[in-house]
Amino acid sequence: MEQAEIHGIVDAVSYLLPIADAFARGFCLYRFVKPFMISPLMTNGVCFCEKAKEFQSGKNRIAACGGTAYFLTVLLCYTLQISMDFYVIYGMASLAMFLVICWMDRRNYRQKFFLVTTFFSLNCFAASMAEILYDYLYYSALKTNFMRSHEQMAFGLYIIMCLFDLVMEVVFTSVGTWQVVRIYVDKAKEMEKKEVVMLAFPSLMGVIGFEIMRYYRVFYALRTGGMEGTYDSLMLLYCVVSSITIIVVIMLYQNIKAKQEENQQAKILGAQIGSLRQHMGQVEGLYQNIRSMKHDMTNHILTLERLYQGNQAEEAKIYSDCLKTELAQVTGGFETGNPITNVILQEFAKEAEKRGILFESGFHYPVDANIDVFDVSVVLNNALQNAIENTGKGKRISIISYRRNNACIIEICNSFSGNLQWNTESGLPLTLKEEANGHGYGLPNIRRVAGKYAGDIDIVLKDGEFCLCVMLMME
Repeated sequence: MEQAEIHGIVDAVSYLLPIADAFARGFCLYRFVKPFMISPLMTNGVCFCEKAKEFQSGKNRIAACGGTAYFLTVLLCYTLQISMDFYVIYGMASLAMFLVICWMDRRNYRQKFFLVTTFFSLNCFAASMAEILYDYLYYSALKTNFMRSHEQMAFGLYIIMCLFDLVMEVVFTSVGTWQVVRIYVDKAKEMEKKEVVMLAFPSLMGVIGFEIMRYYRVFYALRTGGMEGTYDSLMLLYCVVSSITIIVVIMLYQNIKAKQEENQQAKILGAQIGSLRQHMGQVEGLYQNIRSMKHDMTNHILTLERLYQGNQAEEAKIYSDCLKTELAQVTGGFETGNPITNVILQEFAKEAEKRGILFESGFHYPVDANIDVFDVSVVLNNALQNAIENTGKGKRISIISYRRNNACIIEICNSFSGNLQWNTESGLPLTLKEEANGHGYGLPNIRRVAGKYAGDIDIVLKDGEFCLCVMLMME
């Protein structure tokens, strides 16, 4: 091959390599931020299962636009031959990506800042590690007897090592970002100020230290015409330790959050147990009232008989209506087949009446099924509390239960006039208080109960109603 052709190939590779590198970084960034994005399409509509593909498409679009903005920014700077440090250019590209995803997904800006800083630092460390390996392997290969005797193959070695450098950068970046995505569980939750400071601090400090070491590395190489292996080893060690530190801090943070959620779940469970005890006390009072009425029932019957014998039908009807009213007050007007669920529905019916909400019930407790009344009370308390707190225009709540084969189905619906954003991993509405409607509190508890009976929950949002369907397998 002619010398001119070799130079042409080398020049082409040197020209295309930064473009390929920018594309690879943009793609890695796209893969990194995608699980954290919430599509603006995730609002009012049909059930979550039917919208899943549309939601996923929305997440892909936001992440893809962010990655594209990153790539185009680098490409523009490279095309215009802007004389800046490459890491400054990549910082500008990260800023462009941050602005694009914030514009498309207008929530959780602190988390997006954390994602950008984390990716920037992990990618810097990955690129540096790949560069150190590239330098070591490339110059070691050039010094071999084989390459000295085949100088014409130097350009081939250069191309191979350039590809090696690019591949290793992508591998190191992908491994680091994959670890972050894997251990960061609460992707849809709002990040607080103190959390973003704690999680972004290792990345920022790592990048500052990295820039100092990189400056002295370049300065030393320019002054001496080479680089000692010891300094490169220290630089490589620094990048590895910094990357691990970022991942470990995020993992510890997630463990702390998980512990806090466990404690919160324990508090909720304790409150539900207390509520169940209260219901049991009310059931005892209900039975006392029923026993009292049973004791007086003979007198009521005798009174009615005397009225009818005396042809006082009108008075008998008035007396009978009063008796029915008193009986309804004692029983609460609900006959579900279980006194505890009777009391629960009675309490929520009274609360709904205070708020001017129409409360309709067709619920019946599955008496011949192996379903614990405590678990049913968890479902009813959480679901009805949600419905009471989030009933929109129409002011209506309905609850029904029915059997389908060997499954017990409970449906709780309430009028709802709003939009919801969804956690695409759990399939549940976001539970943040900041998310305006706040619908979904207690839904994880309901799903936990359903899972205990090999069932699950489904949510349908249509025709101005929020409907929660809970399936409990009876066998």
